[in-house]
Amino acid sequence: MGKAERNRARNARERIAAQQAAARRAERRRVILISGGSVVVVIAVVVALVLIAVNRAPARQGSSGALPASVAAEITTVPASTLAAVGTGALPSAPAGLPIRSITDTPLTSGGKPEMLYIGAEFCPYCAAMRWAMAVALSRFGTFGPLTGIHSSSADVYPNTATLTFYKQRYTSPYLTFTPVENETVTHAPLQPVTSAQQALWVKYDTTNGSQGYPFIDFGNKVIITGPLYDPGVLKGLSWAQIASQLKDPSGTVARNILGTANYITAAICVMTRNAPASVCTAAPIPAIERHL
Repeated sequence: MGKAERNRARNARERIAAQQAAARRAERRRVILISGGSVVVVIAVVVALVLIAVNRAPARQGSSGALPASVAAEITTVPASTLAAVGTGALPSAPAGLPIRSITDTPLTSGGKPEMLYIGAEFCPYCAAMRWAMAVALSRFGTFGPLTGIHSSSADVYPNTATLTFYKQRYTSPYLTFTPVENETVTHAPLQPVTSAQQALWVKYDTTNGSQGYPFIDFGNKVIITGPLYDPGVLKGLSWAQIASQLKDPSGTVARNILGTANYITAAICVMTRNAPASVCTAAPIPAIERHL
């Protein structure tokens, strides 16, 4: 083979090698692109599933999850001055006509402390109204864990009322034990059963319309509440944040109803705890309300 032929053969081999190298590089790029595209698709699918799960999560109880800390703070840190300014608010100064009364029975206790028993249901619009006031009042005696927002049933009176749920709610207090029982979900499914002892108290003291109703609140077997103290209609169309924000205005309709009710509940708790702590139970308007209970 002559020199020219050898050069042509070598050049041909080099071209073939270069083409093969280029082909290999193209294949690697193709594989990388396919792999990258697959990763993007997988990520997109995972994100979509997470969003679906998040959006579906509230459906069981109509829950929105924990309320923002700023909203929870407006509920649990209402100033004593604001509560004093409201007094009994939109409620009468004496409990005549309200579903609240004193009882005489064996003291109801739990964990060595007076027990406040609440029996309600997540679908119940009347419970929806009362939970706001309960949260305000109880925050004067102890500390809540994260608060969870729900709406009452869309198929009941006062539909979709923004409220809280006390299902699995954490609460600590040196003065009382708070025992919440959310008996049914927003869709009327069983949620938390009452014990036989709780049922016995419910039957004994709540004969609303000839049967037991929601809400039922027993303050250590000293005071009981067997219905809402104010009209849930005042919360119509308001969000959790809007309701919480309006608690700042003692002249507003929302505050006059919720905080007026909270003061009644505070007085009932003070009867139960024998006026402990004094800083709460001697503050206006609690002694004046307590004298009527």
